[in-house]
Amino acid sequence: MKHWLKENRSLLVFLLCFGFFRLAVADWNPIPSGSMRPTLLEGDVVLVDRLAYDLKIPLTDIAVLELGTPQRGDVVVFRSPHDGMRLIKRLVALPGDIVEMREDVLFLNGEPADYVDAVQVREPVADDISLPALRLTERSAGSARQVQFLPDVRALRSFGPLIVPADSYFFLGDNRDNSGDSRYFGSVPRHLLSGRAHHILASADIKGNWLPRLERFGEPLR
Repeated sequence: MKHWLKENRSLLVFLLCFGFFRLAVADWNPIPSGSMRPTLLEGDVVLVDRLAYDLKIPLTDIAVLELGTPQRGDVVVFRSPHDGMRLIKRLVALPGDIVEMREDVLFLNGEPADYVDAVQVREPVADDISLPALRLTERSAGSARQVQFLPDVRALRSFGPLIVPADSYFFLGDNRDNSGDSRYFGSVPRHLLSGRAHHILASADIKGNWLPRLERFGEPLR
């Protein structure tokens, strides 16, 4: 055993450093669902900056140093306060914000978002099944992103107003009518945030022919 350890110590050091890097510095996260369409597609793999907000002890939610402040519009990886599942959503409201939705229109601190550049598309929801969808650019509180609505799907289109608690954040999926987000499990405490997703590392059409979508490689998230 000692001989094997001596012969492979360089590999072991590399693996330990690589593991620490993934756990504490940067990670990649595959996208399994369509809750962030059209920004993220099933089969995208995103790069996640684990040092965007806090330096944490690996494998824990214990932060030892604050490094940055989450911003409206960030695409964030976090653990659900409901069941601990790892999720990726859009940060739309900060601590102290008053957030509300009226028939799919987002309100922040009493101000409605602007919706422009509407495009009608067909959205795949299952094998050989697609539904009409409306994609628009949503502008709210200094940030903008493309969002999607599915008129024929039952969804929670109105809620609030509610105040985001201190040291917590409110998240929505960009695919508003097909996303389990803060409308259902509430605001997310900061200690559950894992990091900010910033680029698509790679992508493959896992709902179709499994071919790589080369045009998405390296694409920044907006």
